[in-house]
Amino acid sequence: MCPQEPPAISAPASASAARVTEVGQGWPPALPRPGDGEQRPWWYWQKEKIPKFVNFMKDNYPPDFKYEDFGPLFTAKFFNANQWADIFQASGAKYIVLTSKHHEGFTLWGSEYSWNWNAVDEGPKRDIVKELEVAIRNRTDLHFGLYYSLFEWFHPLFLEDKFSLFHKRQFPVSKTLPELYKIVNKYQPEVLWADGDGGAPDVYWNSTGFLAWLYNESPVRDTVVTNDRWGAGTICKHGGYYTCSDRYNPGHLLPHKWENCMTIDKFSWGYRRDAGIHDYLTIEELVEQLVETVACGGNLLMNIGPTQDGTISAIFEERLRQMGSWLKVNGEAIYETHTWRSQNDTVTPDVWYTSKPTEKLVYAMFLKWPTSGQLFLGQPKATPGATEVKLLGHGQLLNWTALKDSGIVAELPPLAPHQMPCEWGWALALTNVL
Repeated sequence: MCPQEPPAISAPASASAARVTEVGQGWPPALPRPGDGEQRPWWYWQKEKIPKFVNFMKDNYPPDFKYEDFGPLFTAKFFNANQWADIFQASGAKYIVLTSKHHEGFTLWGSEYSWNWNAVDEGPKRDIVKELEVAIRNRTDLHFGLYYSLFEWFHPLFLEDKFSLFHKRQFPVSKTLPELYKIVNKYQPEVLWADGDGGAPDVYWNSTGFLAWLYNESPVRDTVVTNDRWGAGTICKHGGYYTCSDRYNPGHLLPHKWENCMTIDKFSWGYRRDAGIHDYLTIEELVEQLVETVACGGNLLMNIGPTQDGTISAIFEERLRQMGSWLKVNGEAIYETHTWRSQNDTVTPDVWYTSKPTEKLVYAMFLKWPTSGQLFLGQPKATPGATEVKLLGHGQLLNWTALKDSGIVAELPPLAPHQMPCEWGWALALTNVL
């Protein structure tokens, strides 16, 4: 509730062991941007020269203003790591992923390899990564993770390497790899979310060498989880879990652990000053994303974009807390669950399944309360005298009848709106069904 790039789930040593909701922060760095709908203003302004961005800069900043002049304007003066940690805990997430560095190279810690272009030397004059790490580990049960962009758009060494068709390796040797080793040793993230290969293959980045160290010698070797973005051509092919693309949601079961990395703001990974209320996903849409993702074996990375002064805007906080309230009721159908033989129902749309095999439980999560009070489920095969049906948050056994060949009809309790266990989606616990 996944600076970029924040639930069946205890955050595990292996990403394949559980379903996990994550919170990601769309920050690095939260520099002023032209209300642009994206997190790439420097690239669009200086490289692609998109008129919207060029005109915004022309109309709002001096003629000689450069992107690096945004650095001092990034103050984070209201950033409160404890407050962030409390919001994330309330969201029901099991781990977070903070963007430590995005493609423009600004680091949220005092990197000696990013002189005068980091949050300790410039702007906040604070180690944002450390403050959040300490708050997360002292105040919550979440696992701490870091996003890190391998490349940087305009770094001269990277551009020189690119010009050589990546036969030269000046940039990874002098910048990327030293920073990766540094953040792992210093902050000990249990999720390492790589991104941005810049078109260079994994051999250029020495990804296999770094990952061998990470999994065999690093201080997080027994707990760390990594994704699949470690060089051109590795995405959706190699990694502890696959991301495949941003906002990836296949809608069906995949053979490998995967992640739906998406944004609450439909159009941006960062904070947008010009965003309207309809630009944000509703809690109903977010719950739908969650149950569909988990039923198909994925994790959910739900991104938020903080402001340049270090606050989480009210709309993002509301969505996170709403997700947390939903999980308090229905988390049993999400946390520490497995996929079932069917991911969704064949009779009633918008019904998704998870399971806990050792407990002989199947969960049917449904997004629309039937007006008839009867929920038709085509997949479960019930056993008279053994099968039980409960509505999570209600507790009492429900009456049910078997359909002719397969499936059941569950009689939902007649509840007034204020009696409903939650507002945006519900879950049945089915015991002893096949």
